[in-house]
Amino acid sequence: MRRGGAAGSPSPFATLRRLGTNGGGAARARPVTILLSVRATRAAPDSLTGPAAGNTVTPPAKPQERTGVSDLRQMAAAARSWPFEEARRLVARLDGAAPEKGYVLFETGYGPSGLPHIGTFGEVVRTTMVRRAFAALSDVPTRLFAFSDDMDGLRKVPDNVPNQALLAQHLDKPLTGVPDPFGTHESFGHHNNARLRAFLDRFGFAYEFQSATECYRAGRFDAALLAVLRNYDRVMGVILPTLGPDRRATYSPFLPLCPKTGRVLQVPMVAMDADAGTVTYRDGDGHAVEVPVTGGHCKLQWKADWAMRWFALGVDYEMSGKDLIDSVKLSSQICRILGGTPPEGFTYELFLDERGEKISKSRGNGLTVEEWLRYAPQESLQLYMFNAPKKAKRLYFDVIPRHVDDYLAFLGKFQDEPPEKRLDNPAWHIHAGEPPAPEGHVSFGLLLNLAAVCNTEDPAVLWGFISRYVPAATAQTAPILDRLVGHAIHYYVDFVKPTKRYRAPDDNERAALADLATTLEALPGDATAEAIQNEVYEVGKRHDFADLRAWFRALYEILLGRTEGPRMGSFIALYGRAETLALIRRVLAGEDIAAA
Repeated sequence: MRRGGAAGSPSPFATLRRLGTNGGGAARARPVTILLSVRATRAAPDSLTGPAAGNTVTPPAKPQERTGVSDLRQMAAAARSWPFEEARRLVARLDGAAPEKGYVLFETGYGPSGLPHIGTFGEVVRTTMVRRAFAALSDVPTRLFAFSDDMDGLRKVPDNVPNQALLAQHLDKPLTGVPDPFGTHESFGHHNNARLRAFLDRFGFAYEFQSATECYRAGRFDAALLAVLRNYDRVMGVILPTLGPDRRATYSPFLPLCPKTGRVLQVPMVAMDADAGTVTYRDGDGHAVEVPVTGGHCKLQWKADWAMRWFALGVDYEMSGKDLIDSVKLSSQICRILGGTPPEGFTYELFLDERGEKISKSRGNGLTVEEWLRYAPQESLQLYMFNAPKKAKRLYFDVIPRHVDDYLAFLGKFQDEPPEKRLDNPAWHIHAGEPPAPEGHVSFGLLLNLAAVCNTEDPAVLWGFISRYVPAATAQTAPILDRLVGHAIHYYVDFVKPTKRYRAPDDNERAALADLATTLEALPGDATAEAIQNEVYEVGKRHDFADLRAWFRALYEILLGRTEGPRMGSFIALYGRAETLALIRRVLAGEDIAAA
C-alpha cells in the first residue's frame, strides 16, 4: 500500500510448494508458486514465465482437463468476478499485442518507514488475483514488482522501534542511510525491506523485490529523470495548483541529497540545466550547489516519483486506495507528459475499525495479519480481501467467524458448480483455480459454540465430540477441520469466554425447555440434525413466544450464554443429545451452569 493509505505459519489449507527463495537482492534466484501450489505433477509453467526468474505464475488447470467442458479462455472472457473484469481491461489495453518490453508489469508499492501490515497483504493478494485472471485470458508473460520506496527520507522516529535516540540523529536521511535500530541489517531501510520479503514469502507470493535506492543509484531511472528535467516547467504546472502558497514557494519535484550530510533536502531550485542534466539549489549558507539529477544524487517528490517510475519501468497495472485518487490523477498527467501511458488502475476502499473509523497503521487501531491468522486460516483473510474491494468494510475480530464459514461454503460448492460458474467462486481465486476437496464436516460457528458449552481449551475435548458426530474424521483425514479446532479454541478463549452471560429462564421458557427435553428423549437414536432442528421448531411453536426468533434467542442465552448461536439441530447432533438433555436438566434444576 502506498503512502497515504492505512499505512505465521503457512496457509493451513494450502500446500505451498516452495521452489526456492533467497533473502535479498532485487530478484529471486528461483521461482515460487503464487499463493497456493498447483498439483506437484503439473509440468513446469512455460507461457507465463516472466523474463526474470523468480516471478513465475503457473496457469490454472483448464476445467476441460477435469470436466471436458468449454475452454478456460472462453469462460474467463465471460466471468463476472472483479478480478476478471480488471484482467479484461488489461487485455484491452494490449490491443492484441504484447508490450515492447515483452511482458505485462504489475506493481505494488511499500513505504518501508514501518513494517508490512494487513493493507500490504490486501494489495498484493488482490493484485495477484488480477494477475491470475489475466493468465487465464492471455498468453502474454507477466511480472509483479514489489517496490520499496526506501530512498524516502526518515520524517519522524517510529514509536514501535528500539534505539529511538539513534534514529533521531538521522532524520531526513534516506531510509537506506539510517542505521538499523534493531542492529541486524545494514540500515533501517534494509531491515524493513527484509521484513517485507519475509512477509510476502510467508504467503508464497510470486514477485520480484525492487529497491528505489538501487534503481536510483544504479542509473535505472536516469533516462526518466532527465525526461522530468526536460519537462520541468510542465511538471511544475501539474503540481503547483494543488499546493498552498507557502509550499508553492519552495516546491521542486527534485529532492537533492546533500553532499555533506546525506539528507534528502526539500529546497527550491534556482537553476535547471537540461543539457548538463543538473539542478542548482542554495545550501544553508547561501552557497549555490549544482548536482546531477541522475545516479542517485537526487530523488523525486512522491507524485512525480510515482509517475516517473510508471514511465521508467513501463508499469501496466497498479492498485491504490481511495485516499490516493487525486494522486493517481496527478501522477497520470505527469506520466503522459514524460511520454508514457499510465497503468490501468483499481481504486479500493479503505478498512474501518470497530467504530467505523479509518484504520491507520500509525494509530494501531486495526487488525494485524498475525491476529487474523491466530483465529482463522489464511484463506478466510483472502476471502475478506476478495469480497467487495470497492466497499468500505469493518476489519475487526467479529468479522472473522463469518468469513471462515463463508470460505468453507464456497469451497464446498465449488466441485458441484458448472465450470463456467467456478471462475466466479472466490475459491477459484483463492486457490489459483484448483481448490482442495472440501471436507464438509463441521462449521466454524459450530466449533465455537461447542467450545463455549464445553468451556474447554483442550482440542482433544472437541475432537471427542467431533469423532462421535463424524466417526471417519481424524486430525489426519480432516486437516482443515483439525486446524479449525485450534483456531476455534483461540477465538473462544479470547473473545467468547470473556463475554458469556447466562441467564435463568422465565416460566414460559422453563415450560418450553422441559418440553424440548421430553421431545429429544423421544427421538430415535439415528435422528438427523435436520430432524432435530424440525422438532426444536415445533417445540417453540407450542409455547408463548412472540416468534421463533425469540425462542432460539432464549436457547442461546440460557444454554450458551450468547445472544446469537448455531442451528440448534446441528449443535445438538454434534454436542450429543444426552449431553444436551443433561444441560437442560441442570438449568431446570436451577444450577449455575456458568460455574461449570
